[in-house]
Amino acid sequence: MEKIHYQVSPSSPEAHIFRVTCTITEPDPSGQIMTLPAWIPGSYMIRDFAKNIIQIAAASEGQTLAIEKIDKSTWKCQPTDNMLVIAYDIYSWDLSVRTAHLDGSHGFFNGSSLFLAVQGQTHTSCSVEIQPPPSATPQWHVATTLTASQLDKHGFGLYKAADYDELIDHPVEMGTFSRHTFEACGVTHQLVLTGQFRTDAARICADLKIICEHHIRFFGEPAPFDHYIFLTMVVGDGYGGLEHRASTSLMTSRDSLPIPGDTEISDQYLEFLGLCSHEYFHNWNIKRIKPAQFTPYSLEKETYTRLLWAFEGITSYYDDLALVRSGLIDHKRYLSLLSTTMTRVWQGRGRYKQSVSDSSFDAWTKFYKQDENAPNAIVSYYTKGALIALALDLTIRYKTGGKYSLDDVMRALWLEFGQQKKGIGEDELEVKIAEYSGVELKAFFDTALRGTEDLSLDTLLAGFGVKLKWQYPRAAQQTEVLNTVRKIESKPPLELGIKISNAQGHIKVTHVFDNGAAQKAGIAAGDQLLAFDGLRLTAGNLSKRLQRYSEQDTVEIVGFRRDELMTFNVALQAAEKNIPSLTPSDKNQQQRDQWLGSIHS
Repeated sequence: MEKIHYQVSPSSPEAHIFRVTCTITEPDPSGQIMTLPAWIPGSYMIRDFAKNIIQIAAASEGQTLAIEKIDKSTWKCQPTDNMLVIAYDIYSWDLSVRTAHLDGSHGFFNGSSLFLAVQGQTHTSCSVEIQPPPSATPQWHVATTLTASQLDKHGFGLYKAADYDELIDHPVEMGTFSRHTFEACGVTHQLVLTGQFRTDAARICADLKIICEHHIRFFGEPAPFDHYIFLTMVVGDGYGGLEHRASTSLMTSRDSLPIPGDTEISDQYLEFLGLCSHEYFHNWNIKRIKPAQFTPYSLEKETYTRLLWAFEGITSYYDDLALVRSGLIDHKRYLSLLSTTMTRVWQGRGRYKQSVSDSSFDAWTKFYKQDENAPNAIVSYYTKGALIALALDLTIRYKTGGKYSLDDVMRALWLEFGQQKKGIGEDELEVKIAEYSGVELKAFFDTALRGTEDLSLDTLLAGFGVKLKWQYPRAAQQTEVLNTVRKIESKPPLELGIKISNAQGHIKVTHVFDNGAAQKAGIAAGDQLLAFDGLRLTAGNLSKRLQRYSEQDTVEIVGFRRDELMTFNVALQAAEKNIPSLTPSDKNQQQRDQWLGSIHS
């Protein structure tokens, strides 16, 4: 047995309890300190996983030892010169990719939610025994990329890790999932699907093989892992992913998966493939090429960096780019995806107030803790970061006559930093990008990263065979639908400047945009709107109501704020042209082919 050994048992699925024991053969003689991470790499918010420990005890040589909690996630044991055993129960009822979930149908956990770190010994190798539930009927199996040591035919048994960081970077799925295997560049990959679904798993594996081989060859064989798993929870309504060093945890809706007989790539399935592509690209960009602040991770408190725009934004650029370059979609479909990203940036007013550098730094308190005012206050380092990566790629290509691109930069970063396991300093990345590309980029970075003005993409895109035109949204754009374009009419459409949800046929305001007609009239997030100029108002007829008025007409809108009846006099305003239309042009087709690949139709 290793000097540190963990045992995990799904002891009470009906109560959502994992039972964990940690055995330490050589505890600190002055009193062993144990701590549970406050956050998980890849998700930059303090989550305080220790709050889910509902009881904890310590013992040595059969004798109970005192264990004292000294802060929200740290415990100190009574000193002992003998083997120390700490046992604790973890409440696990968060169905997400970030924490742990257990019931009678399956169990899932990230190590950061379950494994107490042994202070002073986190660099020590360790082992973990994963046990089946008390009643394994129907029979459960285990899926994980932890290094197997001694397992039964279902995958339960002993695993090993070189240190604590490795231990918590291999999530575990257990249950009655389906497992599907494919090879990509000689590496065994698995698709594990958990939940209730009907799909064509062979087709998913074939498409994932194309994506994985594209990314591996992009950075250069061999892949930085010897096997890989897509751990996928299939639910009614859900979306998300979290990267790990040899796997990813995914959540997707069952409607996103193709059914047998499907030959086309639906928008929902394309979104799932884009998610898989994003998390897979992270194997290089953030898991191995990473900020110096993350080498090593300090999981007990926030770790600030202004570089998330590069690690999430550049990844968000290449995730969809891989789909077109590998031939899964054509140029037009890719440009539609790109226009969606642009729309998400241009529809937020926060882009005028927060730079993408500040967005990266403030991820802990702003991006991951969004409220109803978020569109007015913040910009996403994912979406604007992706557009910065686009502008950077096209700028390098243009200024070097196609000799260099962002592709060359990423491969150079991999060789110098990723393969050498060396973190990138906060001020080093911009210098390295300029060095690798041979292009002076200080003015670009000052504007794109530290400024709040909109990126000038029209000229850049035109140089690569893409026409950019800005159009009005239709009135229904005030819902969550982000990428529907209407024909330009003789007069601009009107909008209230709100986002809404359908609350039992009534309109509930979810967001109010700065300087819009609704905000100026005093309408606030949470208000329920009932009537428009004396007529009943619903989510379905708001667009029709607006079409019958002109700019600067004043209408009376009646609604409830909490249980109080409110009346608002709204001076109607014209919508902004904030919906981009991207289409291939007849000019600069060669440059577009060099950028996107030569598959057009």
